[in-house]
Amino acid sequence: MYKALLLSLLTFTLIPIAQAETPQSFSFTGAGYGHGVGMSQMGARAHALAGESATTILNYYYKDVVIAPVVDTHTIRVNIGHLLRSVSFVSATPESLIQIYAGEVVGPTELAPIATFTSRQKASFRLDASGVITGPVSGKSFTIRWTGPNAVITFSQPGSAVKYRYGQMQMKVFKGAIEVTNSLSVHDEYLWGISEMSSAWPTAALEAQVIASRSYALSKIGAIKPSCDCHVYSHIADQNFVGYSKEIEPKIGALWKAAVSRTNIETSTSLAILLNGKPIQAYYSSSSGGATQTTLDAWGQPTPYTQSVADPAGLDPKLNPRFASWKASSTQQLVAAAFLLPDVISLEIVSRNSAGAVTYIKGTSSNGSTKLLRGDTFRSRAKIPSPYFQLAQ
Repeated sequence: MYKALLLSLLTFTLIPIAQAETPQSFSFTGAGYGHGVGMSQMGARAHALAGESATTILNYYYKDVVIAPVVDTHTIRVNIGHLLRSVSFVSATPESLIQIYAGEVVGPTELAPIATFTSRQKASFRLDASGVITGPVSGKSFTIRWTGPNAVITFSQPGSAVKYRYGQMQMKVFKGAIEVTNSLSVHDEYLWGISEMSSAWPTAALEAQVIASRSYALSKIGAIKPSCDCHVYSHIADQNFVGYSKEIEPKIGALWKAAVSRTNIETSTSLAILLNGKPIQAYYSSSSGGATQTTLDAWGQPTPYTQSVADPAGLDPKLNPRFASWKASSTQQLVAAAFLLPDVISLEIVSRNSAGAVTYIKGTSSNGSTKLLRGDTFRSRAKIPSPYFQLAQ
């Protein structure tokens, strides 16, 4: 009985100690925002303010490339609604119509729409328990088009409502969810809706961003990815695309559209970043921690056109007031999930690369297990601003 009582007391005593040794959160300090690979947007702004051209900026950040015209009349399919259960469409434009067709319709058609909605008439749909889209019409695949003078459609999903003017939309069921895409021209329509940089920034920076975004998009044209029914997503997994909402920004929306137009050479060609005659997957991020990374540094996969270059703009509080220097914390739950460990009692920065970013970080669990993560993977999973970080005391 004495031994049992002693064991009980020891167990009672040890449990709170183990719990106390498991941090509730972890603190970090650092600089920069984003992965730091390719063009730094803050850096592009600084170079533009110094009078450099878009071509000079791009040649600084990308190695052994040529900025030259390329055919860009391709249609790109952008996922604008992923893993949804309910959606709606409405056009408030006078004299506009929304027309819904069964299946996927490409190009001009003599098919009659299966449903038509006039201005301000909302078309709402839900996914039922059997995996069928239900609403004014029912099915598993639809094409949505809109017509009328300057017609604009608002696509709504839980938590957001975004305006679109160009192309057409597809709405499909895939793996038990609704996927909505916008198909439109890379040449101008898609780029008019890219929202990755303030339209008020210097002209050369805007043009550099347009050319980088076009190059990235063209590098993604190919087979449709079944997971999203798309070439690219409309968020930071690829590029932030907000449709007509970018173009109609008060006072400055026209500046972005003009930057796109200046990079168009002819009706079917525009400037892109080329390596061996092909558009590169032009990575970019908001700012670095003083120098950019290569893809080998960040993700372990080499690309011939990324390089590490000095990028002091990311550390300039006048240019980068929010992220020249930052403090952040991440919860125990996030950090443990990042490493796929039951918990994490300590972190150790194992190595850094020449750019100053964390290459590997180690997490140790209370059960003695340890795991390594790349710095940028940890940055993304732990939801801290950049891989240019230190462990705060």
